[in-house]
Amino acid sequence: MNPIIRQVLCEGRLVLFESEAKDLCAQYNIPVPNYRVALTPEEAIKAAREIGYPIAMKILSKDIIHKSDAGCVVLGVSNDEDVEKAFRLIVNNAVKFNPNAEIKGVLIEEMLPKGIEVAIGAIRDAEFGPTIMFGLGGVFIEVMRDVTFRVAPITRSEAEEMIKDIKGYKILEGYRGQEPADIESILKMILGVSRLIVENDEISQLDLNPVIVWKKGGKVADAKIMLSQKIRKSLTT
Repeated sequence: MNPIIRQVLCEGRLVLFESEAKDLCAQYNIPVPNYRVALTPEEAIKAAREIGYPIAMKILSKDIIHKSDAGCVVLGVSNDEDVEKAFRLIVNNAVKFNPNAEIKGVLIEEMLPKGIEVAIGAIRDAEFGPTIMFGLGGVFIEVMRDVTFRVAPITRSEAEEMIKDIKGYKILEGYRGQEPADIESILKMILGVSRLIVENDEISQLDLNPVIVWKKGGKVADAKIMLSQKIRKSLTT
């Protein structure tokens, strides 16, 4: 069992902190932003200076899954003073949202430049087993539902088919003068997700959305990974 997953289960959790999810992604060569975890405003300022401004800041709490809805995400923070303000705001909002929330810190992360947003996901389906999803990310995935699926493990040619199968493929090619997305980078991330869910039976669901892709390269802006209730029960019996 992967040490990250074992630690999560030993702590009685089924949802990885975003920092843990991104650590796991990095193990499978899925690019993630540079980040630190801060426990105090002073640590947050130190981390921001090490990473370099601007930065993004997010709460780390098993009790707050939808961080934006709770007012626990601040983007584009550009100086020490604003880091301190944002840290206190995030923690205060977390407490207001859920007074019983266990707060593990604040994620201090490089602010990714704008690009084309895609989504890569995986679910352990009861009938088909591990299944990979790909589509346009951000609001597009909710509004357009422009996604495609394949049963894992998938080959490179199947990953290529997934990318070309979505209706928004023209956007990835570079629509109306927009820079094209790095298709090779997307391919590698899809294949990485396929390996990740196949090799870790404990994962029930994985959601990388958005993944920001540029003309060269791409990185996972937000990552969520959930573990199976059955796995936790097997560890405690």
